[in-house]
Amino acid sequence: MSPNESETKPDPQAATGEAGAPPSEEGAAQHEALYDRFAERVREIFDAGQEKSKEAMEKAMEAAREQLSAAGEFSAEQGEVFKRFMNRDLEQTARDMRAVSKEAKERLNPSRLGAGALSSMSRLLEAAGSALQSLSRKAEDALRYSTGDITTAGTLTCTHCGQEVQLKRTAKIPPCPKCHGTEFRKGY
Repeated sequence: MSPNESETKPDPQAATGEAGAPPSEEGAAQHEALYDRFAERVREIFDAGQEKSKEAMEKAMEAAREQLSAAGEFSAEQGEVFKRFMNRDLEQTARDMRAVSKEAKERLNPSRLGAGALSSMSRLLEAAGSALQSLSRKAEDALRYSTGDITTAGTLTCTHCGQEVQLKRTAKIPPCPKCHGTEFRKGY
C-alpha cells in the first residue's frame, strides 16, 4: 500500500460523527443505509446524464452529496466520507476489471480458442460417433428375430438367404420357407 492510499482511506467513524467511539449496531446499520441511499442517488444521476466518464461519475457523486445533504439526510462531512468510500470501491472494481480483462485476453486468444474448439469438437464427434454406433447395434439387435418368437405384423427377411416372409398379423415366426433358416431381420 502506498502512502497516498493510507492518507485517502475513508474513516467510517468520521461519517457517524462519533470519532474515537465504536458505532452501535443500530448506528452502523443506519450508516450503511445512508451509504446505500447515496450510492443509489449517484447511480440515478449518472444514468440520467449522457456523458459516461470518470469525471461524470465525480460530478454525479458531488451532486448526490449536495442533494442529500441539503435534504438533511446526512451532513456534508458524511457525504464527503461516502464519496471517498465510493471512489475506493470504484477504483477496486476498475482494478478487478483490468485483471479479468487481462486474463480473458490470454484465455480467449483466437489461436487458443481455435485449437480448443477444434479439440472439443473432435471429442464431441468421437463421443457422438461411439454413441451412434452403440445405438445402431442395439437397434439392429432389436430388429433380429428367431423362429419360434412371437411378433406383430410386418416383413421378416431371412438373414441367411434374403427371403422375405410377410406376417399379416401377430404370429409365431416360422422357419424360412426357402432355406429353413431361423434368423430374421424385421422391417415394417
